Amino acid sequence: MGVGHFAAAMVAKCAEPRISLGTATLAAMLADFVAFVLLIAGVERFSPTIKIPYSHGLLTLSLWGAIFALVYFAIRKTPRAAWILFALVLSHWLLDAISHPPDMAIAPGLDARVGLGLWSSLPWTLAIEGGFWIAAVIIYYRSTKARTRAGVFGFWIAAALLTWLWTVNIRKGTDPNPVRAGIGGFIVFGLFVAWAYWMNRARPVVIASR
Repeated sequence: MGVGHFAAAMVAKCAEPRISLGTATLAAMLADFVAFVLLIAGVERFSPTIKIPYSHGLLTLSLWGAIFALVYFAIRKTPRAAWILFALVLSHWLLDAISHPPDMAIAPGLDARVGLGLWSSLPWTLAIEGGFWIAAVIIYYRSTKARTRAGVFGFWIAAALLTWLWTVNIRKGTDPNPVRAGIGGFIVFGLFVAWAYWMNRARPVVIASR
């Protein structure tokens, strides 16, 4: 999924306000950041067939998630937040298994592949992933409050840009050149992670106590 990963980060931030939106976004997109490095190194590829078992395999992603969560726990000492971040890292595989054709690996070296192929149907993609994205945007917006006007305009501009990039990716797919795809993806997603850290300060969570 595309915006689905960002949606998962927003929901997680609202569920556990102690997690920075930037950290939640980094966790949700960790598989892609690992993939970008491995694409540049020539270890993985998106074309002619997707082969990303080290960055997106269920077993290896569990390992990346455990490392991410343990590092966070060592710094923040908040077990609930660490578990949520671990789940966010793993959610990448689950969401991709829903959207991809059967090309999501269980573990490196295994022939088994998983994928429900949501992206093969544009109407269903728009309805399911798009619906999840819209719901997450609404939840996050209503659960936070902008400190300045930048927290309003910065949020909606980035949300619109993410939506546009998602639709472009659905129509055109990923750049077949692995180095170009890796560098471009690292820059674009890195900018959105930076935006998420800024938005965490510009729009703090203000959910009322129950």
